[in-house]
Amino acid sequence: MEYKGKAIKCNNIETNLVELVFDAENQSVNKFDEITLNEFKEVLNILKSDKSIKGLLITSAKDVFIVGADITKFLKFFQVNNEELVGWVRGFQKVFSDLENLKFPSVCAINGYALGGGFELGLACSYRISSTLAKIGLPEVKLGLLPGFGGTSRLPRIIGVDNALEWIAGGKEYLPEEALKIGAIDVVVEPKILKKSSINLLKSLVKGELNWQDKKMEKHLPIQLNENESMMAFETARAYILDKTKGKYPAPLTVLGVMQASASLNLEEALEIEAEGFSELAKSSEAKALIGLFLGDQFLKKKTKNSKQISKKINRSAVLGSGIMGGGIAYQSSLKGIPISMKDISQKQLELGMSEATKIMQKRIERGKSNSEEMGKVLTAITPTLSYENISQAELIMEAVVENEEVKKEVLSHIEDVVKDDAIITSNTSTISITKLAENLKRPENFCGMHFFNPVHRMPLVEIIRAKKTSESTIATTVSYASEIGKIPIVVNDCPGFLVNRILFSYFLGFSCLINEGVDFLYIDKVMEKFGWPMGPAFLLDIVGIDTAFHAGSVMEEAYPERMKVDYDSIISKLYKLNWYGKKNNKGFYIHSFDKKGNPRKEINPGVKDLMEDIDLKGSTEINDEEIINRMMLPMLMESSRCLEDKIVETPAEVDMGLVYGLGFPPFCGGIFRWADSVGFDKLLSESQKLEGLGISYQPTEQILKMVKDEKLFHPID
Repeated sequence: MEYKGKAIKCNNIETNLVELVFDAENQSVNKFDEITLNEFKEVLNILKSDKSIKGLLITSAKDVFIVGADITKFLKFFQVNNEELVGWVRGFQKVFSDLENLKFPSVCAINGYALGGGFELGLACSYRISSTLAKIGLPEVKLGLLPGFGGTSRLPRIIGVDNALEWIAGGKEYLPEEALKIGAIDVVVEPKILKKSSINLLKSLVKGELNWQDKKMEKHLPIQLNENESMMAFETARAYILDKTKGKYPAPLTVLGVMQASASLNLEEALEIEAEGFSELAKSSEAKALIGLFLGDQFLKKKTKNSKQISKKINRSAVLGSGIMGGGIAYQSSLKGIPISMKDISQKQLELGMSEATKIMQKRIERGKSNSEEMGKVLTAITPTLSYENISQAELIMEAVVENEEVKKEVLSHIEDVVKDDAIITSNTSTISITKLAENLKRPENFCGMHFFNPVHRMPLVEIIRAKKTSESTIATTVSYASEIGKIPIVVNDCPGFLVNRILFSYFLGFSCLINEGVDFLYIDKVMEKFGWPMGPAFLLDIVGIDTAFHAGSVMEEAYPERMKVDYDSIISKLYKLNWYGKKNNKGFYIHSFDKKGNPRKEINPGVKDLMEDIDLKGSTEINDEEIINRMMLPMLMESSRCLEDKIVETPAEVDMGLVYGLGFPPFCGGIFRWADSVGFDKLLSESQKLEGLGISYQPTEQILKMVKDEKLFHPID
């Protein structure tokens, strides 16, 4: 048999044996897009009609097998009515069933990533053989979906309900050895013998040495569980999923529901329920948000890739300023293989920085993600130093000293005199203007901002801030370096607070106003955590540091007095005056301590209530949850819109991704603009008008007024 398409090729291996090769033209990876699926249907029809074929081998010509469905090409299908969408899914399920129901055996040879639809194809084959370099999984829940090409139905019939729920509801990628243990993969071999081993396995099936028909029949029967086993498997999992998702992510529970509803049915009946579950999720706001984040992430990666084409390679870096932040930055660079010098004026601070890097590595070892050998390599790649001489050969230097404009200017000028003329110098500042910091530099074109978020090793975002005279080469190289050390860079233009903190402080403004009206901070925290934030605003302020919030807030007030300056003594100011700085000195809105097991613990600080003596504390009884959410979120939305109007970033996607990666904005909302699209601008405008009396922060921007008039969205679906 011979076939040559744009995504699939077929050829005869030997007499009566056919190899089907996925090899998408002009693509670095294989995906299930319309072309691939249509060609796959066409090939299967040929295979079904050719009576001479005795066995089928499925391979990939790429370094990966198939990375799943091309979600960008399928979004338009999610907009049709439910009946049409179910029919669309059933059509693609039939393609995989046609593969499974061929009159001869099939072997899937997995050489690299086999994710989503790529692994679902493997599940429809008679046997699955994998290279040791492969990665396997069904990550659809991360997009708010479930595996709809048969994965939710076939996997529990192959590996059992408990394992299948863990795989699908967890959405993780697995190593071949892990898959082999539970039967998701039948054979694992070294890459160099994958093809030969696959052909030998196929020959064994053709000869009848392995009973592939019985394996196929097992997939078509109901799941073998009695009533007690079924209740234990599904109800235990339900409680676990609810605890993990807090009810905010419907996909894992829908996966469980689909499996439970179809456990006593045959495969064909189960596939019908699977298609209905997929359709239900595809139309959910959570799926739209999570798919939006995935697309936003791909967009950022593309921009980073473009930057790498004009960037310089950084072989050694340096950070000035040790302690928690400097130690975190040093750890991150050395972990990713770029040696780094860590400079400070105090030996004690250097020890603190090294201690921070050591502590992070120890936790990695405890979680099984590292070992003592790697720990040694990471720590020895950090050079703590009191001397400027040890940073002279660094190609990119990150200043991370105290958040004070004059101090930073002095340090930056000193750095410039020490390092090479073409070295890039960056400042890790959260609010201070990068253009101002560059005023006294001799080579301002080599300078930009590089704002890390704390804790560095956990927060993925880095803001790369372009000053007035920053060169494109400097921006590109800094973006590339941030990516190389495992961070997600977003390029922003210079302004007080840049992107994330400028928006964050509008959120804090909403919080301060509520407190000043007598609303209990604990109530606000509970409402916003219920909304989906990882922590409420009071607890977040404790983590940021009340002193940091006070100083940064002062910068924001000076920069945007018409909307961020208040005419009362704010709660942040009151705590700051008492030296209650939050977690850094264990007292802020909460008292911070540790339990007997060493786990962090927080208790309400009773002293905060005493600060409110001059405020009527009945506010909490006069406001409901929805009003709290509007009071907190609307200033954030309006400031986000102003950042677009002021061209601080280019796109709504970058704002959304910045807030999710930099602040922990609820991912199931998809970012501030996707949240606004979902809620509806008519409703938000109505709420905004009710609150206009509270100040400019609540008033709609010209951009939003125009969007309401033109019935536009920040993220229109093409």
